[in-house]
Amino acid sequence: MAVGGVLTACASNSNSASKPNSYKSELKQSKHLTIGLEGTYPPYSYRQDGKLTGFEVDLGKAIAKKMGVKATFVPTKWDSLIAGLGTSKYDVVLNNITETPERRKQFIFSKPYVYSKYVLVTRAKDQSIKTTADIKGKRFAQTTGSDNELVAKKFGATIVPQDQFQTTLDLVKQGRAQGTINAESALLTYAKDNSLKGLKYRVLKNSEQQPAKISALFNKKSTKLRDKVNQVLNQLRKDGTLEKLSQKYFNKNITTK
Repeated sequence: MAVGGVLTACASNSNSASKPNSYKSELKQSKHLTIGLEGTYPPYSYRQDGKLTGFEVDLGKAIAKKMGVKATFVPTKWDSLIAGLGTSKYDVVLNNITETPERRKQFIFSKPYVYSKYVLVTRAKDQSIKTTADIKGKRFAQTTGSDNELVAKKFGATIVPQDQFQTTLDLVKQGRAQGTINAESALLTYAKDNSLKGLKYRVLKNSEQQPAKISALFNKKSTKLRDKVNQVLNQLRKDGTLEKLSQKYFNKNITTK
């Protein structure tokens, strides 16, 4: 596994001892919530001036603070991120993860904290892909193993494997791929500082593809920790923290259905 480094965010101190039956007994490190993420996918987690930031970074800090522990982030490449959870490299993954039947076989999920719509991106002058039915047999640049890849495969796309969002867009611009499917939030965030010249996109209707329910991912043995995070997510939703973070990074509230 490639690990880019470990960053620790301060949280409120807790003097309570870890009881055998408490969620703290399931933590990898005492008084730390160890969080796996990529750190390369704005606005969820990315680096700005060398510092790890983003919606899921701030969310991880908020969750840890409510739990009375510190948030420790472990940036990891996508192809080994979920596997790292299976080998207990971290306690939880916060990385724009959606629940799938295959993942349910090995892991458990928190309640959703984001409902993310998908966008279909093609070359500006390409008239061959107007509906999702037109995707069948077309070359789509997608991150291997990602939820976006699963959606593209669902519509019959031939996958051109990539590991960076920027690269997928470049391949479409260059005509080396005919399209890509990604999160609306990610594309709009990218467009703030980068040109979409040469591309066009549209948001998929719910009737075409339901919004992705983004959740925290846990090892199956971490049921108490998952339940505690669910409790904390309820608190963060009720006190307005989730909406505040969403407005900060997405300019809209995407934390509700």
